[in-house]
Amino acid sequence: MSDSALSIAFNPAGIQLDPKKGLSRQLYHALRERVLDGRLSSGARLPASRDLAAALGISRNSVVRAYDQLYAEGFIEGRIGDGTYVAQLPDKSALPKKLSTNLSTGFSTGLPTGLSTKIPVLPVITSSKVIHSSALHKVARHSLDLPPSGPPRAFRVGVPAFDLFPFDVWSKLQAGFWRKPDLQQLCYGDPAGDARLRGLIAAYLRASRGLSCTAEQILITCGAQQGISLCAQLLVEPGEGVAVENPGYHAAAQAFAIAGAQVLGVPVDQEGMRCDLLARLANCRLAYVTPSHQYPSGVTLSLARRLELLDWAEHTQGWIVEDDYDGEYRYSGAPLSPLAALDRQGRVIYVGTFGKVAFPALRLGYLVLPNALIEPFAQRRSLDMRHSEVSTQAVMAEFMASGHFQRHIRRMRRAAISRRNALMAHWPQGVEGLGDLPAIAAGLHVTVAVSSLEREQALLAQANEVGVEINGLSRYWLHHSTEPVDNRAGLVLGFAAVPEADIKSALARLSRVWQ
Repeated sequence: MSDSALSIAFNPAGIQLDPKKGLSRQLYHALRERVLDGRLSSGARLPASRDLAAALGISRNSVVRAYDQLYAEGFIEGRIGDGTYVAQLPDKSALPKKLSTNLSTGFSTGLPTGLSTKIPVLPVITSSKVIHSSALHKVARHSLDLPPSGPPRAFRVGVPAFDLFPFDVWSKLQAGFWRKPDLQQLCYGDPAGDARLRGLIAAYLRASRGLSCTAEQILITCGAQQGISLCAQLLVEPGEGVAVENPGYHAAAQAFAIAGAQVLGVPVDQEGMRCDLLARLANCRLAYVTPSHQYPSGVTLSLARRLELLDWAEHTQGWIVEDDYDGEYRYSGAPLSPLAALDRQGRVIYVGTFGKVAFPALRLGYLVLPNALIEPFAQRRSLDMRHSEVSTQAVMAEFMASGHFQRHIRRMRRAAISRRNALMAHWPQGVEGLGDLPAIAAGLHVTVAVSSLEREQALLAQANEVGVEINGLSRYWLHHSTEPVDNRAGLVLGFAAVPEADIKSALARLSRVWQ
């Protein structure tokens, strides 16, 4: 079929674009919706960018930017010398059906009886079966490694360039709030959070992430971790399975374990969580994922896997907790749309945080909740701590409304790119057992392969001797993982915490001791 015939079938005339708004973003949304609702089927050829631009009466650059974003999110694919096509997406009829008939579709809003001192072993699944362990470890207290404190060093993970935060602006806004506070704001507040801040967050997510949500769906939290803990308290019954990525974010797995869940580690490959293995799990109706930038591997959950995951949640009447911890940091094109933007069944809880844009001590995050969960989550949070601290919410609202927030995000993204480039330019070469530094397209950290666990530990010890802070990839795996030990080895480095000069200095010291 010719390009012109395909263009007619594609019907670009049905796309209405407002020239007063972002043309490339509007076109991206229009094409994306046509792929998702089937009007553009898998394998369909798209018009050349020049032809589509002429048909719509817009610049070719606008079409190219829309195509680039669709390509980054996996909606389309390029074939060398043969044009642009809609990606091959999973056939819904071939996706796994509900595996168990005894899964509850409700959720508990009651208070837990207390934290158990019996913490279950966290089993993992392999490609063929679930490895269960019935052993319960009696411990006096539930331990978890706390994040390092003190001034950040190279290469601390999970810390943004908060040396660039506009503290002068923040302090003026804070002083302005307390100079003549609204007496209403000094009373007990809404447990869901400051109404103005919630509205601004919803508007920000609609504009920057394509996430259609309202202020009523936003619940303010004390950071992302509290949001994850609320999900564990309300969405999991004792003994139920919860799927987490392996390797992954341990603090999330521990939050679900404390709530009484059987935590099941699902392997991650170059397309993200293995959804085919997730579908084999019985009595599991909640999955925790980091789809935009998997923690710690850095891979992006492919579009096909996203649709599989959503289908799994629909068939099991389960929940997906999406942690978008560093979604602002994408270094080519716009930030990827979250999994929640594809959700049509109200199965995704979106977890966001200001800690990766401002500074960790701010302790300000939020959830985007499906309508059915808004009231129980707000009530549960009110029993924990009534509401978040009022002045911080009010100041952040003014910070966003005045345009400082978007300007700061742009500044932070530029800084992260510059610091990433310093890492790439000065990375030690030819170190025994150390893999090549991979491309870094998003996020604030990078993971580098190491040949063996023994070599990983040696490199970490040498780095520590010269005052360089690096995490071993082995610490991100669940304790009872069946993956061969040497396959778990690697180095995880955060590159945004310190300026370029400190990065160069740290890499010079590493080069000396590693060689």
